[in-house]
Parts: sequence; C-alpha cells; structure tokens
Amino acid sequence: MNIEVLEDELKKIGFTYPDSFMKVVNLKLLNFDLWYIMDEEKVLGYLKDLSEKYPERSLVPFAQKGKDGVIACFGAGKGDKIEVVNVSGTEDIKAKSEYADFWEWLEDAIREMINLNRG
Repeated sequence: MNIEVLEDELKKIGFTYPDSFMKVVNLKLLNFDLWYIMDEEKVLGYLKDLSEKYPERSLVPFAQKGKDGVIACFGAGKGDKIEVVNVSGTEDIKAKSEYADFWEWLEDAIREMINLNRG
C-alpha cells in the first residue's frame, strides 16, 4: 500500500488519516480475513465513484469486506466517525453500521475474524 499517494490525493479534499489508522498501516496489519484495508487503487476508485454518485456526502473509503460491496469509510468532516456502507446495487448507500472511531471498527473486524475461525 502506497499511503503517501493517498495522503497527497486526500489532502486535496481536506482529509487526513487519523493516527490510529496510520499506526495499523505502518504495522502492515492490512488483512483481517473478512475485512481488508484497501490499496490505493481501490480507495481512489471508490472515492471517485462515491463522490460522483453522492456529491453531498464526504466518505473516504479505507476497507472492504470480501467482495460483497460492503466498505468502511471515514466520514470526512465528521471527526473520527466510521460508517460501514453497502455500495452494491442501485439503491442509495445507507450506513449499515457506525463506529465512534477506527479502533472501535478494528475491534469489530477482528472479532468477526475470530468468530469465523474459532470453529
């Protein structure tokens, strides 16, 4: 993941990644079985799609759950809040869930991984 490319691009819209996210990326903790941190190509692709379809919303995608169109996004201008949205299909994206911050989202992603693999 080339985080510098993303940081430069996101600065254009006034967004900077929170320290918690940067900590996880710098540790290279990018795959949590069901969830994974997207590479810069996917982030920029979703960012473009989301801004074209929903210009009134400032969502910055960072993780995807499998291939089912569920993504986790920072809400630019919403502090540390995380929104998990479903972008598949034609209906408006709606928050499937919200988290107070990245750490809370990460705890849930890891809990899902543990539950899946506990057996």
